[in-house]
Amino acid sequence: MKKLLALLFSLIFLSSSLVYADTSDFQIEGMSIGDSLLDYMSENEILKEIERNKGRYSYVKEPNKYAHIGLWKDFPIYDGIQFFIKNNSTNQYITDKNEKYTILYIRGLIDFTEDFDSCMQKRDEIVEVLSSMFSNVKKSEIFGEHPSDPSGDSIMDAVYFEFDSEAEIDAYCENIEETFRIKNNWGEYLNVSISTKEIASWLRGYQ
Repeated sequence: MKKLLALLFSLIFLSSSLVYADTSDFQIEGMSIGDSLLDYMSENEILKEIERNKGRYSYVKEPNKYAHIGLWKDFPIYDGIQFFIKNNSTNQYITDKNEKYTILYIRGLIDFTEDFDSCMQKRDEIVEVLSSMFSNVKKSEIFGEHPSDPSGDSIMDAVYFEFDSEAEIDAYCENIEETFRIKNNWGEYLNVSISTKEIASWLRGYQ
């Protein structure tokens, strides 16, 4: 509960103190799009995460274009943070390490496993704050099958804020079919994410 209150407080505080031109002004646990992931993790930790998450996005047209990294520790607000960076195995020409590990997407997660209703309640509170912050930004609501589960038995309920640059800020809840969730050792989370145009487009490129 303390984490959820802190999340809402941080959103309200930011909305009253900043005028947002785009997602570059928006942070999750002090992290922004364009930062180097090396500021938050060692290269060895990053490479282990890339290897662990291989094949996770097999449902998109170019599943190996970007690499998924998770960072799980006792953050002030979130239970974990996830990132996308360019897949270095296909981008060997990048020699500068900071550029090589540039953050293109950040997602904060708060665990609501087997409590979808509570997740939705908090999601709606967050959306209300975001709607106030981004009143002139296009907002879309999507309810449907979770793309990770080929059975179609898992769902996600999402609200997307799309900027003129086609970057996005999203808030959504997941209700994962139990057998599939346990098999993959997944949780069910309240998600708040910041995405560049290229990642938003890539994630919607279903096969």
